[in-house]
Amino acid sequence: MKPPVVKDTGSVVLQKPIVIIGIFALAIAFAIMIGAYGIAFGGMLIGAIIFVIYFTLQIKYPQLGLYTAIALGFVLLGSTRYIKTDLPIGMLMDGLLVLAFLALFFHHFPKRINWKPVRNLSTYLALIWLIYCILQIANPEARSTAAWFSAVRPLALYHFFFVVLALMFLSTPERIRMVFIVWGIFSLLGTLKGAMQLWIGVDPYEKAWLDGGGAITHVLFGRLRVFSFYSDAGQFGANQAYTGAVFTMIALATKNIKDKIFYWIVALAGFYGMFISGTRGSLFVPFAAFALYFFQRKNIYVLTSGMFFVILVFAFFKYTTIGQGNYQINRMRSAFNPNDPSLQVRLENQRKLKVYMATRPFGGGLGHGGVKAQKYTPNAFLANVATDSWYVLIWVETGVIGLILHLLIQFITLGLASYYLMFRLRDKILISQMSALSSGMLGIMLASYGNAVIGQLPTSPLIYTSMGLLLNSLLVDKNIRIKLRKKNLTERYRQRMQKCKRISAAA
Repeated sequence: MKPPVVKDTGSVVLQKPIVIIGIFALAIAFAIMIGAYGIAFGGMLIGAIIFVIYFTLQIKYPQLGLYTAIALGFVLLGSTRYIKTDLPIGMLMDGLLVLAFLALFFHHFPKRINWKPVRNLSTYLALIWLIYCILQIANPEARSTAAWFSAVRPLALYHFFFVVLALMFLSTPERIRMVFIVWGIFSLLGTLKGAMQLWIGVDPYEKAWLDGGGAITHVLFGRLRVFSFYSDAGQFGANQAYTGAVFTMIALATKNIKDKIFYWIVALAGFYGMFISGTRGSLFVPFAAFALYFFQRKNIYVLTSGMFFVILVFAFFKYTTIGQGNYQINRMRSAFNPNDPSLQVRLENQRKLKVYMATRPFGGGLGHGGVKAQKYTPNAFLANVATDSWYVLIWVETGVIGLILHLLIQFITLGLASYYLMFRLRDKILISQMSALSSGMLGIMLASYGNAVIGQLPTSPLIYTSMGLLLNSLLVDKNIRIKLRKKNLTERYRQRMQKCKRISAAA
């Protein structure tokens, strides 16, 4: 019999002379390089080492790329307040997604990658949308290739890449749970940062951002609209409302006590973040989400009770003045006022755009709509009319044909997901998770009518990942049942063997 192989622990390895000499040599080399080229060079070396370690881990665990991309979505745009660079910081997300596919390739090398999981309706829908957006480069109304390039990535490429990564990696309950953990942690941090802005004040970098023009939309009547480390208060409020609704639904069904407590904390923190953001449109996220969630329960008592609660909350904001002295409640209540000046301005802009778009069924070109387009076409009509709404932006840039296609993709996903979880799925935890994701998606879709929420970070990676997962839920459910069946067979075999041993011992 061969003796067992005992591997050295980290502490034992560090005691070896060759390792000690190597560490000292590296330290001396670092010191010489930093002395010769400066601290910046040292920072680059440290960054390179961290990158090598991360990519090595990603090759071993390729799903790490998806988790990192979701996490990056939370902090990427807000980081521009702290990091001043002429480089397009959005390219970091592009690079991370490319890195995820490279890691997937090296993980399987030299074997071929099994792309069978990608043969899914969500992939085909994302591909159709990607092709349509790529063809927009030939739109005769378009004036800037740079504008098209800046828009096609977050609008279509991210959609396609996140769906593919979700299909490749999220096929087990453990990996789906990890998505919720990453999502929950960064949402909690977002609420914590938002609370600090509200109760302690903004930091010098945030103050500079407000003084540079951010205060126009984020300081109203002397009150701060909390934006946390997100791009703006609108995105912060809507995403926190989305998080609050989704994690409430997951918490209700989760059996693991630690997970349940974590989900409830995230849910409550999400609703608090929504409340302090002062974003009126975010209030519609939980309304729509819970309405669909109650419908999907297929229980008349739950549906009736749930809808009664939704109507009660609606009546509180629409028909009462309770809490009117509180700024956040006052601002949320204005979302139900059809005569709100902000709403009237948006409707007037839509009337102007309707006349212009009447003869442009394919739109004015990707990246050519809204104030952001002034960077590329400062004198164009579309660049000088605020779009505000996500769907107005899609209509303006891709035309009525693009808008119909975009909505079809979303409603096909929601419709099939609802059918699956109501009539096809068997695992109760998975049903609740898919119900939460689909309901949250509907909430974000409704909120996106007022603000461009669904296509911006960090919401877009979550929505795109959800779209892939929702239409892949049948496979996940099948994997759960196969694993459970194997576990039951193993347990029965173990019990039978124990019984045989007892009989043999008795004989």
